[in-house]
Amino acid sequence: MSFLGHSLCLLVTAAFVFSYEDIHIKCTNDSVVIRWKVNKDLAETPSRLFLGNCLPSKFSHTADGGQAFFHYGLTECGFRHKRTRKSLVYKNELAFRPLPKPSPAVIVYPVVCAVERPVWIQPFVVPDFGVVYSKGRLVFHMGILNDDLSGPALSNSFPLGSFLNIWAAVEQQAHQPLMLFMEKCVAMTTLTLEPESLIYPIIKNKGCLVDGKAGLSRFLPRYHSSSVLLRLQAFNFPLGQEVYIHCKLVVWDPQDLNEEKKACNYDKNTARWELLDDPSRSDLCSCCDYDCSWRVKRSLHPDFQGLSQNVILGPVMITGTL
Repeated sequence: MSFLGHSLCLLVTAAFVFSYEDIHIKCTNDSVVIRWKVNKDLAETPSRLFLGNCLPSKFSHTADGGQAFFHYGLTECGFRHKRTRKSLVYKNELAFRPLPKPSPAVIVYPVVCAVERPVWIQPFVVPDFGVVYSKGRLVFHMGILNDDLSGPALSNSFPLGSFLNIWAAVEQQAHQPLMLFMEKCVAMTTLTLEPESLIYPIIKNKGCLVDGKAGLSRFLPRYHSSSVLLRLQAFNFPLGQEVYIHCKLVVWDPQDLNEEKKACNYDKNTARWELLDDPSRSDLCSCCDYDCSWRVKRSLHPDFQGLSQNVILGPVMITGTL
């Protein structure tokens, strides 16, 4: 957990005045909490205060103005992120916009959160962690990490609404660079598909995280191409019963993303799908609500057609509310 604060000097625009001391920012590994003390002029229109594209989570009036509170995840409100060698840096802006866009904001304050990368970059060196499958020269791993992503989860029981940090990786050994995808994942009440099995879709349509439309599930930013992290919100599935997560993992050429080899998050703020590995190419996710059929394209490595592996993780149990 870490946080960076920027010192802005006193800012004056027309009748609007504030200083950096009016703003308090606290960052965690996956969210930000901001308290912004505003004067009476700004307190008259709290609906014009923004964190990125989000309104205050709460606003309270005081004798000398008011306080706006923002409590959001670092994947919400239009946060932008970049990777450094040791951190993931998330950036956004607080703003006061007395007039709707395209009129400019009269107050802008940077919000920066730097989250240290976890130390588990190569967690498959830890023995007896999760499940392991071998296929040819490739070894696939899958498991559930604890809350701070520093090691395996200590329990297989998760309250409804909490998060399962599902990690998958492939050991490349001497193979060419590969990118790992979760092509399909479902939750089932049985180890194998049977007539009485209850099924809950998580990822379908060649890498589309459909559970993100119903809840807060997301693919997290990658640390390297050969692993992927799914932050899955515990869903309303038969509570107190054993649940197994069945996934199809696929390795592919990282230079050849297409409609069948992708990882797509759903952004509720824009009501659009976003490509995890290159948001500028999110058009590859436009088929997520329909049928993702690959437009045939020659691979950069025609001798490699990709490999897949079916993996079963569990059992896990989803219990009552938090």
